[in-house]
Amino acid sequence: MVAPPPATTPTEAPTAPPSDQPTGSPSAGPSADPAATAAVTALQGALGAEHAAVYGYGVVGARLPEDQQRTDARTAYAAHEARRDAWQRLIGSLGATPAAAAAGYQLPFAVTDAAGATKLAAHLETRLTTVYADLVAAVPGPQRGAAADALRDCALRAHRWGAADPAFPGIPEPLPTPTATTP
Repeated sequence: MVAPPPATTPTEAPTAPPSDQPTGSPSAGPSADPAATAAVTALQGALGAEHAAVYGYGVVGARLPEDQQRTDARTAYAAHEARRDAWQRLIGSLGATPAAAAAGYQLPFAVTDAAGATKLAAHLETRLTTVYADLVAAVPGPQRGAAADALRDCALRAHRWGAADPAFPGIPEPLPTPTATTP
């Protein structure tokens, strides 16, 4: 696994890591189908999120004791590497250049111990459920199954790491409906 970044402990969560934004050519040419362009853009977003997850699991694994949790972190790390590689191949097969990983990523909070590592793992997986819910909606039928599998896998891992279970993984909970008050 990747070692944690040296001597820096970020404390603020960014709105999105740098590689979550698509880079490279999202389409094969100027006259590309808008739906295909949207699908590639969504795939680039998923790829960027997987790059960030691979980095994050390097930090997670470095902060966990040598026990079942570290084994689970290694398994998740390998799963995210495999998913990242699959998205890179798919994006390339669609004629676009896959986004490269950033050299490092801002963590959403300091991770100094096993409890922080567990919290980061839950955060990574929960965030990925949102990315994959968007991907399911954006890609055509042939790729939708892989996106749905990724959504399910991340939702299950988020649960295992202690994240709350939303009714529809990847879809934010609705805001409370204001109630009318009588004078």
